[in-house]
Amino acid sequence: MPFGRFAKFLVVGGLGFVIDAGVLTLALRELTSSIYAARALSFGCAVLATWLLNRVFVFDPDRRASLVAEYGRYLATQVAGALCNLGVFVALIELMPRLAATPVVPLAIGAVLGALVNYAGSARWVFNARRSDS
Repeated sequence: MPFGRFAKFLVVGGLGFVIDAGVLTLALRELTSSIYAARALSFGCAVLATWLLNRVFVFDPDRRASLVAEYGRYLATQVAGALCNLGVFVALIELMPRLAATPVVPLAIGAVLGALVNYAGSARWVFNARRSDS
Protein backbone atom coordinates (compact mmCIF):
# COMPACT_ATOMS: atom_id res chain seq x y z
CA MET A 1 0.00 0.00 0.00
CA PRO A 2 1.73 3.21 -1.12
CA PHE A 3 1.73 5.47 1.94
CA GLY A 4 1.33 8.69 -0.07
CA ARG A 5 -1.81 7.41 -1.73
CA PHE A 6 -3.21 6.15 1.58
CA ALA A 7 -2.49 9.55 3.19
CA LYS A 8 -4.36 11.30 0.37
CA PHE A 9 -7.22 8.81 0.82
CA LEU A 10 -7.40 9.74 4.51
CA VAL A 11 -7.45 13.46 3.67
CA VAL A 12 -10.32 12.88 1.24
CA GLY A 13 -12.07 10.88 3.98
CA GLY A 14 -11.66 13.83 6.34
CA LEU A 15 -13.20 16.13 3.76
CA GLY A 16 -16.00 13.60 3.33
CA PHE A 17 -16.64 13.74 7.07
CA VAL A 18 -16.87 17.55 6.93
CA ILE A 19 -19.31 17.33 4.01
CA ASP A 20 -21.32 14.63 5.79
CA ALA A 21 -21.56 16.64 9.02
CA GLY A 22 -22.32 19.89 7.20
CA VAL A 23 -25.09 18.43 5.05
CA LEU A 24 -26.55 16.62 8.07
CA THR A 25 -26.64 19.84 10.07
CA LEU A 26 -28.06 21.87 7.19
CA ALA A 27 -30.68 19.26 6.31
CA LEU A 28 -31.89 19.08 9.91
CA ARG A 29 -32.06 22.86 10.12
CA GLU A 30 -33.63 23.57 6.72
CA LEU A 31 -35.19 20.45 5.14
CA THR A 32 -36.46 17.85 7.58
CA SER A 33 -36.87 16.99 11.23
CA SER A 34 -36.13 13.32 10.50
CA ILE A 35 -32.59 12.49 11.56
CA TYR A 36 -32.72 9.39 9.37
CA ALA A 37 -33.76 11.25 6.22
CA ALA A 38 -31.11 13.89 6.92
CA ARG A 39 -28.50 11.18 7.51
CA ALA A 40 -29.38 9.40 4.27
CA LEU A 41 -28.96 12.68 2.39
CA SER A 42 -25.68 13.55 4.11
CA PHE A 43 -24.23 10.06 3.55
CA GLY A 44 -25.18 10.20 -0.13
CA CYS A 45 -23.57 13.62 -0.58
CA ALA A 46 -20.41 12.53 1.23
CA VAL A 47 -20.10 9.34 -0.85
CA LEU A 48 -20.52 11.24 -4.13
CA ALA A 49 -18.00 13.90 -3.10
CA THR A 50 -15.38 11.40 -1.88
CA TRP A 51 -15.78 9.28 -5.01
CA LEU A 52 -15.07 12.31 -7.20
CA LEU A 53 -12.16 13.47 -5.01
CA ASN A 54 -10.64 9.99 -4.80
CA ARG A 55 -11.04 9.54 -8.55
CA VAL A 56 -9.27 12.81 -9.33
CA PHE A 57 -6.68 13.20 -6.55
CA VAL A 58 -5.94 9.72 -5.21
CA PHE A 59 -6.46 7.20 -7.99
CA ASP A 60 -6.04 7.48 -11.76
CA PRO A 61 -8.74 9.72 -13.26
CA ASP A 62 -7.65 9.09 -16.86
CA ARG A 63 -8.34 5.39 -17.10
CA ARG A 64 -11.21 4.13 -19.21
CA ALA A 65 -14.00 2.93 -16.96
CA SER A 66 -17.73 3.17 -16.86
CA LEU A 67 -18.44 5.97 -14.39
CA VAL A 68 -21.76 4.40 -13.42
CA ALA A 69 -20.19 0.99 -12.73
CA GLU A 70 -17.28 2.58 -10.88
CA TYR A 71 -19.61 4.66 -8.71
CA GLY A 72 -21.72 1.57 -7.99
CA ARG A 73 -18.61 -0.29 -6.81
CA TYR A 74 -17.58 2.73 -4.75
CA LEU A 75 -20.99 3.00 -3.10
CA ALA A 76 -20.96 -0.72 -2.28
CA THR A 77 -17.49 -0.37 -0.78
CA GLN A 78 -18.55 2.63 1.30
CA VAL A 79 -21.59 0.78 2.63
CA ALA A 80 -19.40 -2.22 3.53
CA GLY A 81 -16.98 0.06 5.37
CA ALA A 82 -19.83 1.80 7.20
CA LEU A 83 -21.29 -1.56 8.25
CA CYS A 84 -17.88 -2.71 9.54
CA ASN A 85 -17.55 0.56 11.44
CA LEU A 86 -21.00 0.17 12.96
CA GLY A 87 -20.43 -3.52 13.73
CA VAL A 88 -17.25 -2.79 15.67
CA PHE A 89 -18.95 0.07 17.50
CA VAL A 90 -21.93 -2.08 18.55
CA ALA A 91 -19.76 -5.10 19.44
CA LEU A 92 -17.47 -3.03 21.66
CA ILE A 93 -20.40 -1.37 23.44
CA GLU A 94 -22.07 -4.75 23.99
CA LEU A 95 -18.87 -6.48 25.14
CA MET A 96 -17.70 -3.58 27.30
CA PRO A 97 -20.76 -1.59 28.41
CA ARG A 98 -18.57 0.95 30.22
CA LEU A 99 -17.47 2.21 26.80
CA ALA A 100 -20.95 3.72 26.39
CA ALA A 101 -19.75 6.49 28.72
CA THR A 102 -17.02 7.37 26.18
CA PRO A 103 -18.54 6.42 22.82
CA VAL A 104 -15.80 8.17 20.90
CA VAL A 105 -13.46 5.25 21.74
CA PRO A 106 -15.48 2.53 19.98
CA LEU A 107 -16.35 5.06 17.28
CA ALA A 108 -12.65 5.66 16.58
CA ILE A 109 -11.82 1.95 16.56
CA GLY A 110 -14.70 1.31 14.19
CA ALA A 111 -13.59 4.20 11.99
CA VAL A 112 -10.11 2.68 11.63
CA LEU A 113 -11.56 -0.63 10.43
CA GLY A 114 -14.02 1.18 8.16
CA ALA A 115 -11.22 3.24 6.61
CA LEU A 116 -9.12 0.13 5.96
CA VAL A 117 -12.05 -1.67 4.34
CA ASN A 118 -12.85 1.40 2.22
CA TYR A 119 -9.24 1.83 1.11
CA ALA A 120 -8.77 -1.85 0.28
CA GLY A 121 -12.03 -1.92 -1.67
CA SER A 122 -11.19 1.29 -3.50
CA ALA A 123 -7.63 0.31 -4.39
CA ARG A 124 -8.32 -3.31 -5.34
CA TRP A 125 -11.83 -3.17 -6.78
CA VAL A 126 -13.24 0.30 -7.45
CA PHE A 127 -10.27 2.09 -9.01
CA ASN A 128 -8.20 -0.93 -10.04
CA ALA A 129 -6.34 0.28 -13.14
CA ARG A 130 -6.35 -3.20 -14.69
CA ARG A 131 -10.14 -3.36 -14.58
CA SER A 132 -11.96 -2.28 -17.71
CA ASP A 133 -15.69 -1.63 -17.80
CA SER A 134 -15.85 -0.16 -21.27
